Amino acid sequence: MLKVFSLSFFILVSFLSSAQKNCPIIPRPLAVTASNNQFKLDRHTMIKFSDPKLTGIANYLKAEIKKNTSIELDAQPSKNSSFVSLVLLANKAQNNSSPEAYSVDMSKGAIVIASSSEAGLFNGVTSLLQLVRLAENKAGMVMLDCWQIRDAPGYGWRGLMLDESRHFFGLEKLKSLIDWMAFYKLNRFHWHLTDEPGWRMEVKKYPKLATIGGIGNFSDSSAPARYYTQEQIKELVAYAAERFINVIPEIDMPGHATAANKAYPAFSGGGSKAHPDFTFNPGKEETYGFLTDILKETASLFPASMIHLGGDEVNFGNQQWPLIPGVKSLMAEKKMKDLREVELYFMQRMADTLYKMNNKLLAWDEMADVELPRDKTIIMWWRHDKPEQFIKAMEKGYTTIACPRIPFYFDFVQDSSHKQGRKWQKAFAPLESVYAFDLSKFNLTAEKQKLVAGIQANIWTETMQNEKRLDYMLFPRMAGLAEAAWRSTSTPKDYGLFKQRLKDHLTLYANAGLYYFDPSAPTSKLEPLGPKK
Repeated sequence: MLKVFSLSFFILVSFLSSAQKNCPIIPRPLAVTASNNQFKLDRHTMIKFSDPKLTGIANYLKAEIKKNTSIELDAQPSKNSSFVSLVLLANKAQNNSSPEAYSVDMSKGAIVIASSSEAGLFNGVTSLLQLVRLAENKAGMVMLDCWQIRDAPGYGWRGLMLDESRHFFGLEKLKSLIDWMAFYKLNRFHWHLTDEPGWRMEVKKYPKLATIGGIGNFSDSSAPARYYTQEQIKELVAYAAERFINVIPEIDMPGHATAANKAYPAFSGGGSKAHPDFTFNPGKEETYGFLTDILKETASLFPASMIHLGGDEVNFGNQQWPLIPGVKSLMAEKKMKDLREVELYFMQRMADTLYKMNNKLLAWDEMADVELPRDKTIIMWWRHDKPEQFIKAMEKGYTTIACPRIPFYFDFVQDSSHKQGRKWQKAFAPLESVYAFDLSKFNLTAEKQKLVAGIQANIWTETMQNEKRLDYMLFPRMAGLAEAAWRSTSTPKDYGLFKQRLKDHLTLYANAGLYYFDPSAPTSKLEPLGPKK
């Protein structure tokens, strides 16, 4: 049965104006046409929806309009669409195979947003909200230039990762980040909760993970413990779900385990001088039980049914494994020739644990070498200098996410003059490179293209000890990421037009109090300093 979601705007007066040729929405819709009409949004506007299941989207639209314009609208269910001026049709097929596709048809008397799914409908609402926020608000009235839009994402996975082990930002900042992700149609929040500097998630069975493992950060190893309670995690997951964003936790193993080992040293596999107590002990059976208990609690908090287990850079701290009797016995029993095989054995076991919980495994591209079920495993290609791992993952049939550190590690600097972030042999990650990224250089076959689920940027926070620097490194590159993830390799891009659209978005950042980087005036603001370490 066709379900109708109608937001009805009753119009008192109509105005005509010349619409811009460059639609201000980011990411730019696939097909967009301007008209000379305008739509009037004021307190007489009514939001109507015919299906109670769509109450959440209606309330979200109502709340966002009030927050950004101070205009309070009425929202109520109604099957009467005789005089509607804005109609949203759910389950109406689009001329696109993507379930997130949507259309927007605007005129001076009506706006119609349609999609075959609630997620697509939310994308259409997001586009409308961008138009609302970018329009002039005069005494409780917003005049919207009218557009005809046909749109769909190039990739289903449009992700952003935040590392909170190295520096902790808290629930309020995370909600703001989720809001901006929704604004730019990003739909996967990868939450890096554990690493060397700190453990940031409450685990009921092992409370010292948070209270002891949560002590310190990258800047100050003695800083008071900071972590998220399970209730706070549930709150954030629900907040993100209202914005059609899935939250994927990362519990790093077998390396990057220093904070966990500080809390429960019995499970440590040692480390190196530079990375002490870096690994879990793969030769101790109790280690697997300990980590299974942690993953059970983790899985109960995150309904996305997927957990990232890391699996990277284990060689930074596995030097003591050959000295551990349990590891020696394991290698002899399984006829393992080197420590790499021990590492892969560990990951296979923990992957099996996840699968039994009906969760998918996500892992960094080192784990493309492991033999795992193709339908339950997702590989994230991060080493831009090892493109062979990207190809290998797809050749083995794994769903793959592209997040190469150049240009998608946002701890890399944005401008050649910047000193506080990273560079890779003089290479860095300017906005234009983020915007322009595509996979055409790989000449992927159609079969391999189907295995690329999407694109993600990763925010490692060694140099981001406060919100000011986080904002500076993230904005406006988040907008560039949104374009790269929304528009597939086959879709043409125009950086000049993007920069024109971005100007108004920079104003939104300023109005929101963000300390953003302006690529057109790179010296207009001082680069916030990173920690002294």
